Amino acid sequence: MALSTCLVSALRTALAALHRGTPGQQRGLSTPSGLEHTLDLRGIFPPLATPFSSVQEVDYAQLEGNLRRYASIPFRGLVVLGSNGEYPYLAPCERLEVVRCVRRALPRDRLLMAGSGCESTQATIKLTVNMAEAGADVALVVTPCYYRGAMTSAALVQHYTEVADASPLPVVLYSVPANTGLELPLEAVLTLAQHPNIVGIKDSGGDITHMGLMVHKTRQEDFQVLAGSAGFLLASYALGASGGVCALANVLGAPLCQLDRLCREGRWQDARELQHRLIEPNAAVTRRFGIPGLKKAMEWFGYYGGPCRTPLAPLSPPQVEELRGTFSANGWL
Repeated sequence: MALSTCLVSALRTALAALHRGTPGQQRGLSTPSGLEHTLDLRGIFPPLATPFSSVQEVDYAQLEGNLRRYASIPFRGLVVLGSNGEYPYLAPCERLEVVRCVRRALPRDRLLMAGSGCESTQATIKLTVNMAEAGADVALVVTPCYYRGAMTSAALVQHYTEVADASPLPVVLYSVPANTGLELPLEAVLTLAQHPNIVGIKDSGGDITHMGLMVHKTRQEDFQVLAGSAGFLLASYALGASGGVCALANVLGAPLCQLDRLCREGRWQDARELQHRLIEPNAAVTRRFGIPGLKKAMEWFGYYGGPCRTPLAPLSPPQVEELRGTFSANGWL
């Protein structure tokens, strides 16, 4: 799978801009002059897959095993109960126990970001408070979408404002149009970025222009933009994103942290070569094969993947072969 024309153009433009300046000087990433964020989100966050047993119960022992393996990778933190954690399929008590389990294993210098978005404002506030009590550091709040036709910019601003006002945790907005059918409008993001308890957004839409505008127009706010996919991580960094919440980090965490480091050091050619090798595997474990593909790939790299909860179905043998071929063709297997 090749880079789209649009993404190639964005990469070339952004990289060319980054190379301007003193000849031979490499330029890394930096925070806008005079602005220090109250909560540093720079770095890679894997949105953890939730392990299930053969009878589809949450397997906390396997979760702890995966956490031990991730401990040696320099992640900024972990995300639990996101899309890749099969959040909609977990009972409320399971959601809280997953947070407690991860918090016990996670060093205090690493952030724990927990999904707490519900369809109603009231339920979101209640779950966010519970997440704080369970040990989360940050609340990741997805857009409500069941009544998406009524989710105007004004309705979303009101929802997130009420949540942020009541939340004991800093709030990160979460826009994932592929799952919700709803993109958080730019004008809503710019308004919400001014709220003192809203510290950023995870943008999984993949529109680099949209992401670049968010970075540009919030540069004077205490607000950070996180890329929601490894497929456009380099382009996002080149435009000023702070970090990434990337499903592929469940599988290739160390390479993604390496890409983060290369960008920060201004080693853009090395970063571009690494990014190219990540695009197809990322697409395979997200839009091509989804969570069943992600969990299958995890097993090839020493992690427990296991089954998904139904109605998510396992991959067929031909799909497994295609998935393996994608990782092999890019030098990962």
